[in-house]
Amino acid sequence: MHTVHAVMAVKHRDRAKSRLSAVLSADQRARLVLAMFADTVEAAAAVPAIGSLTVVTPDAVVAARARELGAHVLAEPPADRDPLNTALTAAAEDVRHRSGPVRLLALQADLPALRTAELTDFLAVAPATRAVVIDHTGTGTSALLAGTAPDALAPRFGPDSARAHREYGAVVVPGHWPGLRCDVDTPEDLDAVRALGVGVHTADALREFGITTNRSDPVRTVC
Repeated sequence: MHTVHAVMAVKHRDRAKSRLSAVLSADQRARLVLAMFADTVEAAAAVPAIGSLTVVTPDAVVAARARELGAHVLAEPPADRDPLNTALTAAAEDVRHRSGPVRLLALQADLPALRTAELTDFLAVAPATRAVVIDHTGTGTSALLAGTAPDALAPRFGPDSARAHREYGAVVVPGHWPGLRCDVDTPEDLDAVRALGVGVHTADALREFGITTNRSDPVRTVC
């Protein structure tokens, strides 16, 4: 039975992943954003508990890819400040307008090493109210799960978001989910997901860039 509806926010590819500029060109970064997004969506969509996925983006190419992958797409709403959390809140409101009171999962869109089994396990053990998965840095958030109340998601993504979500009542859920915890912002993050084994779209993109990856399924290192 589908019990959770996922939401993602993806900014324009041309403005994403600037911290990878030391190892990738602007065009390569834009292509990597799209590839990581596709791998994340495909891993999440295969989770039995996830009934739908809504993507908010200002990027026409990301929007088209999201639709190809079966996601519902929203244009990014205007936001002078905090565009990420504004976008996720808009997605949550749209989902509940279409589906009624449902549990919501805000998921980072750059988790190329995510395994479906990891996200399935997290959703199975998380409390019914509000839960958070802390990312590999120990300060960020890779996933935020909320209950069915109208304002339950209340995203606080950004610097030190793990603390912000805990202060707003989210329970930290422990688990060995390296792919779920490892988003990609820096060259070191990219090395970590390559060691874990990335999805097919990210692996293909990196191979075109001349970067090798571990495509095998077992996790080799902990992110």
